[in-house]
Amino acid sequence: MKILIVEDEKALLETISASLTKEHFVIETATDFFSASEKMELYDYDCILLDIMLPNGSGLQLLEQLKGLGKSGNVIIISAKDSLDDKLTGLELGADDYLTKPFHIAELNARIKAVIRRNNLDGKNTIEIANVVLDLKERTFFVDQENVPLNRKEFDVLNYFLLNKNRLVTKNALAEHVWGDNIDQADNFDFIYYQIKNLRKKLTDANATIEIEAIYGIGYKLIER
Repeated sequence: MKILIVEDEKALLETISASLTKEHFVIETATDFFSASEKMELYDYDCILLDIMLPNGSGLQLLEQLKGLGKSGNVIIISAKDSLDDKLTGLELGADDYLTKPFHIAELNARIKAVIRRNNLDGKNTIEIANVVLDLKERTFFVDQENVPLNRKEFDVLNYFLLNKNRLVTKNALAEHVWGDNIDQADNFDFIYYQIKNLRKKLTDANATIEIEAIYGIGYKLIER
């Protein structure tokens, strides 16, 4: 899952990024209003950590932008301002939670997972479709209750497909969501092809009743068989 951290305090940004990377999240960052605004407009995120006080603008303005774009980014405001008015305004504009600095990183991690679970998975830690179960907390995958080992990227790719069942997923959207900012360094999408090829084989070998269809020239779609 992909998280955008909007924070201009370098030390805190690096601390949060390192902690969430260990939790297997894909991390993107923005340190000012304009770079955050551009990323929010271009991309979708599973969660956005949003500071209110930013160079060149306010995090509350960014919340208004998200609302105008019709995007639900699972937003958690992280701010040094413990103002009731700011909290109420943020929540009214669509924020899901508000955490006042300083905070424990463990608490932030817990709140991120709670927001994602509540908004994306109806409060559960698992995605269950057909005869497969993906456990996001334990990062395990089962077909007919039998464990099927996946590497980290195979897990992330399957997670994205399961959350977008029956929807067309373009190669570019998949690459950007699973690999984040690092996708800019790629010459082509061959690495996606090999991850999906391996994932398809594991699904077939395990007799999973889901499959990943190739949509020629565009991308892929996960369906039930």
